[in-house]
Amino acid sequence: MNTLAVSSIVASGRVEIANTRRQALTMAKARIVLVCGLFTLFAVVALLRVIYLGLFEGTPASASAFGLTPQRGDIVDRNGIPLARTFPAYSLWYNPDALGDNGTPLVRPVGEVAAALNRIFPDMDVAQTAARLASGRSGYLRRRILPEDANRVHALGEPALEFPRETERFYPQGSLAAHVLGFVGADGRGHVGMEGVFDKRLTDPATRGTPAVLSLDSRVQGALEDELLKGIADTNAKGAAGLVLDVETGEVLALASLPSFNPNLIDNASAGNIFNRVTNQVYELGSTFKPITVAAAIDAGTVTDLSRRYHSGRPLEIGGFRIRDSHSFGASLNVPEALIHSSNIVTAQIADELGGARLNATMRSLGMNERPYIELPARGFPLWPKGDWARITTMTVSYGHGIAVTPLHLATAYAALVNGGFWRPATLRKVGPGQTPKGRRVFKASTSARMRQLLRMIVVDGTGKKADAVGYRVGGKTGSAEKPGVGGYQRSSLVSTFAAAFPMDNPRYVLIAMLDEPQGTAATSGQRTAGWTAAPIVGRVVPRIGPLLGIMPEPHRDVDISDLSPLVGSGEGE
Repeated sequence: MNTLAVSSIVASGRVEIANTRRQALTMAKARIVLVCGLFTLFAVVALLRVIYLGLFEGTPASASAFGLTPQRGDIVDRNGIPLARTFPAYSLWYNPDALGDNGTPLVRPVGEVAAALNRIFPDMDVAQTAARLASGRSGYLRRRILPEDANRVHALGEPALEFPRETERFYPQGSLAAHVLGFVGADGRGHVGMEGVFDKRLTDPATRGTPAVLSLDSRVQGALEDELLKGIADTNAKGAAGLVLDVETGEVLALASLPSFNPNLIDNASAGNIFNRVTNQVYELGSTFKPITVAAAIDAGTVTDLSRRYHSGRPLEIGGFRIRDSHSFGASLNVPEALIHSSNIVTAQIADELGGARLNATMRSLGMNERPYIELPARGFPLWPKGDWARITTMTVSYGHGIAVTPLHLATAYAALVNGGFWRPATLRKVGPGQTPKGRRVFKASTSARMRQLLRMIVVDGTGKKADAVGYRVGGKTGSAEKPGVGGYQRSSLVSTFAAAFPMDNPRYVLIAMLDEPQGTAATSGQRTAGWTAAPIVGRVVPRIGPLLGIMPEPHRDVDISDLSPLVGSGEGE
């Protein structure tokens, strides 16, 4: 082969190799472009999906948090203190079929297993546990156990003893505010209190991650319950009720019905103590109604001269009925003296001049003819005199007989008495800035100002002296009402109430303390009336909660009652 032919072959080979390399590079570039295109397409699809979820199905944050939120939302007080929480927990379950159908549910004898469980849980009765295990029935041995106790049970090596994971509704404050909170039943639903009211909100995945905030202040609640319990112990009372209400917003800072129950113990929650004396039980609250009657008369203009004297030396006879006072206060009393001494006779005369229609209208404006306004489902309907009020009805209602309402009704009425005259519904939800309900005017501002003076005088000079707390300018009124029963009113059974507000020169809070059937004891000098039983509770609660609520004692400051003081004891009333 000549040189020219060899050169041609070599040249053509080089061209072929070059073409092959060029094709390979082109193919590689095409593959890279294809891969990049696919990645870009996936990225665009993912981005569009994120945008779609954000616009139509919630934010990515809410979607990712869905699995982290509790099965039931928390309930907290106004300061964020937890009152009800949910967390995972273990239970101790007995499964007699764990080892199959060999007829022997346990590895070791029943007695040994029961004794071993008793060493882990000392409150478990050995004999009862053994009988339970021997019965061959599956079920809970304990509803809630600690993780370390679950490990100790596991170490026993008994397959029939299982500890499934469940959710636990826990009330870290125990029985505190139990009637407000209610409880979660075995069905997983809220019952009785705010657990029932908030049930949907607390279980909805969209809202359960944010705690439900109550108006309660757990510190104030604790102080109120503590002093009411002391009042029960001092007087051997059947029970007690009380609440603290913000006079401007209607927020309930504390609400207590005693005896109480522990919502952590569902079985206990089914007992009689679950009944709410504050919102569900109606009572004739006696003389606590007298300031309302006087305010209505001042507003209507039937009382214009507080120095005017009304006869009080003898019972008032109306239609075969006799209206008496607890004892004689003299031949006559003026309005301040009638409130200070708590005269039924004078209050009845004031109501008689006011008239049934106007007193009825005032009571209606205060919501006394309706169930109390609050979120709780347990709300008692008042015993309200229907139709046009007869003369005797008007007189008895004026001093708190013949009409029965809840302590909550009384609290909202007293708020209107002292806050400038506005009635507002009570609420257990925390009220934010600018969210205060407008309410409705019941009393003139001037009438409210006068009532603040008169209520303060009752504590300074009258039946409410034991409610006084130095520096807090407490005002209020006692009420000792006989309970109705078979054959009429029972003189041996009293409902003793003190309705208070403080500080009276700029009222912030109403405080109600009530004892059901207190007895005369050494602690009360043998007395059962409100001045000796309920008023001291107020006198102890106010100094405890005042500083917590930003109200510090000012011993040298007081309400100006200089225009009324000369009227007290100036005539025949003493």
